[in-house]
This record gives sequence, structure tokens and C-alpha cells, in this order.
Amino acid sequence: MRKFGLVGRNISYSFSRKFFSEKFEREGIAAVYENFDLEDIKEFPEVIINNPELKGLNVTIPYKETILPFLDNLDPIAEEIGAVNTIKVSGDGQLTGYNTDYFGFTEALKPHLKPHHQNAFILGTGGASKAIDYALRSLNINTRFVSRSPSKNAISYEDLSKENLATHTVIVNTTPLGTYPKIEEFPALPVQHLNTQHLLFDLIYNPSKTALMQLAESGGATVLNGQKMLELQALKAWEIWIRG
Repeated sequence: MRKFGLVGRNISYSFSRKFFSEKFEREGIAAVYENFDLEDIKEFPEVIINNPELKGLNVTIPYKETILPFLDNLDPIAEEIGAVNTIKVSGDGQLTGYNTDYFGFTEALKPHLKPHHQNAFILGTGGASKAIDYALRSLNINTRFVSRSPSKNAISYEDLSKENLATHTVIVNTTPLGTYPKIEEFPALPVQHLNTQHLLFDLIYNPSKTALMQLAESGGATVLNGQKMLELQALKAWEIWIRG
């Protein structure tokens, strides 16, 4: 029987396992989906060795970047993004990395874009943020990273003002702040400056409406969670696994 799975840390909540297990049962697909909860990415080779029936893997926090050295090949888009969330295991055991996060995000976002959505703030600088940056730039939206640790590529939350939020009307939260069970947390975004011009996309899907989304919505902003993105990126991953 074919096996697929998810590589990450502290992933018992796993959207992917539930999504694919239900898909396999619904469509009569002879396959199983398993979580591989790793304390350290150095454990990853053991997953491959101990599961010869593996055909594909999803990759989640915190390993979307650190998994790259363990792969044999990279899809050009994944190489450009610098992060992988999907791995195809070929018949000869070769591991090829792909990124379907950018696809899921792009397709989930597009129906909600308006002409004034020309500049975006991306909250966080982890692996997911790289795919979001790639997706937004492919939509001709200018991007700026925001981080608790500012650098030449990222401004700090303290640098966010009423003025620059007025021009950056797309905001994407790629941090885990607000994820269940710590649902009261949220990034230090000055939400009092958000209004009906803003579109806030929080990649979190549990809870379905985060504290950040609630605060943004109270100011009139349009808010989206990560559920649709997850479903679309998962279906794209399935496409990759069964292709050829």
C-alpha cells in the first residue's frame, strides 16, 4: 500500500493527515497518510529508510527550509522561493522538493484583490513567508517583511505607522501567533489603523477566526484564514505525487 505523510514538529493537530485520510477513504484510494513528528531535521533520513513504501511527503513548520540539504532535486520554483512543503519520492528513491504553498495562497487570495491592493506587509520571515513573497510579487504586489528582529530585509513592528499602513493595504500573517491553543496571541500590528481598504490574510486555520482577524475585522478590514490555501496546496501536492 502506498504511504504519504507529513514532516514537522508538534504536528498532532495536522490538517494534512485528516484531509488526505478522508480523501483516500472517499475516493477508494489504497493509501495511508502518517505524521512524522521530528524533534530535529537530522532525523529525516530515518523516515525515508524506515518507510520504503513512501511516495510523497508534505513538510511543515519548522522544516520548510532546513529540509533542503536532504533532497536530491529541487523544482525551479521551490529553488527560487528557497523553501519546500512537498516532496515527491520517485521509484529510484530520489527526493524532489516542490513548493505548493505559493499556489494555494495565490488562488485563495486572487478573488479578494481590488485595484488598490498594490503593496503588502508580510508578517514573519520563516519558510512560509518566502512562498507568500513569491506569490505576491507574481501578482505584481510590492512586498515588505515585518519582523520582531528587524534586518536589511525586514522592518520592525515599531516601524509600522498609520501612514505606511495606509499605503500597504494587503497584510499577510505568516507567524504562528494566535494558533490554538494560544488563541489570545497576535502579532504586534497596530490594528487601530486598519480600515475598509485593508485585506488581512492570516495563514492560521485553527481557530478559523484568530484574534488578529477579529481585531482587523472590527476596523472594517476584509479577513481571510488559511483553510482554503491549505486545501488548494494539498490538492496541488497530490497532483505532483501522482503525476507520471
